[in-house]
Parts: sequence; C-alpha cells; structure tokens
Amino acid sequence: MSHAGKRISKAREGVNRVKLYPLEEAVKLVKERANAKFDETIEIAMNLGVDPKHADQMVRGVVNLPNGTGRALRVAVFARGAKADEAKAAGADIVGAEDLVAVVQGGTIDFDRCIATPDMMPLVGRLGKVLGPRGLMPNPKVGTVTMDIAAAVKASKGGAVEFRVEKAGIVQGSVGKASFEEKKLVENIAAFIDAVSKARPQGAKGTYIQRVAISSTMGPGVKVDPSTLRA
Repeated sequence: MSHAGKRISKAREGVNRVKLYPLEEAVKLVKERANAKFDETIEIAMNLGVDPKHADQMVRGVVNLPNGTGRALRVAVFARGAKADEAKAAGADIVGAEDLVAVVQGGTIDFDRCIATPDMMPLVGRLGKVLGPRGLMPNPKVGTVTMDIAAAVKASKGGAVEFRVEKAGIVQGSVGKASFEEKKLVENIAAFIDAVSKARPQGAKGTYIQRVAISSTMGPGVKVDPSTLRA
C-alpha cells in the first residue's frame, strides 16, 4: 500500500462512515484528520431535493462567511472610468475593459472572481464560453454585476462564496481552512447552510436538505446530522 493510502486509511479511523454527527463533533473530527503538510481547505457538500433540469428548481446564491475563507482571492473587474478607479481603490487585482477581454480570450485567466458593471455586460458576454464553465461569469443574482463595485470587491476579498447546484442536485463550497478554530468553522458552515436554505426554490418539493457532509482537502468525509443544523 502506498504512503498516501496508509495516510488515508489512518485518517478514516474513528470515523463511522454511516453515522450522522452533530455539526460541532463533525468539525472536530475533520480538523483532527487534516494532517497534510499544507493548510487544508474545509469543504461542504449538500445533497438537495431539487432537479436542476427544471428552471424553477435552480439553487444559486452567494454567502458572506463571517470568518472569511482563509484564501487570498484574485479579483478581476470589468469597468471603465470612475468605476475602474473605484475597483482599484477597493483592492481589485485586475481592472480593464476591451483590453481585459482580449487577455481572457487569449487564454489567460489569472483571477478567482469576476465582477462587472452592468454597462460592461455586452462586452463580457462574449466571454461566456470561457468564463461560464469555470463559474466565473458575472451575474446580478450573486452580486457580481453591480454599480457598487467597491462593495462587491471588498465582499469577494473578505469571504464571499458563490454556490450553485450541480446536475446531481449537489451544492459544494469552501468554508474555511483546517487552521481555523473549531468555533469559526462551525460559524462559517452554519452561514453557508443558512444561505442555501434561504435559496430554496419554489419548485422544490419534500425534504430540501437531504444529506450534508464536510471534509478537508485530503481527509475523509464526515456526515452531518441535518436535525442539528435546523436546531
């Protein structure tokens, strides 16, 4: 067995793969098993009772994690004139218009979040096939198409996390780092779950949040008891 295989097997010790753990206990188990040589990202996966094929069952939104993500995001802004200056002053890493479109079309995407002013969207729309598959296309529903550029940039830098349901009805997201205190991770996870709960579409029937699991980048998944989330 490889060293990686032994490490994973050891990490799984003490975790019942069937049991549903209270959120605080689940976080403790995940943190204890995040033993990689780097600061592992803590991730959440939620199985929802929706069918994304239907427009009235799409789940999408953004959540501002109270304790940030622990990750330094590079933010690009499509804007001109005063709004471009506003973006730079707010801490945007890349700001541009036609010049930035040309860079992206050339295959260089050196950013993690993309924001645009409404007047720039006809131009940014040309990049749909490039930015869309990467989840980077600006969208007014998640606050990345806005005239309040400064607030959007600061939110992205400060811990704003976008979420969108995938084909199998799963929503995933990063909720912090293994180095975070347990309390801060619990608060971030609770905020993420609350945002997904509030984004419940009208077309969703039956149990909305069906399964929840958290894990670190290299660690095993730990299932969370949904009843402790509602509590």
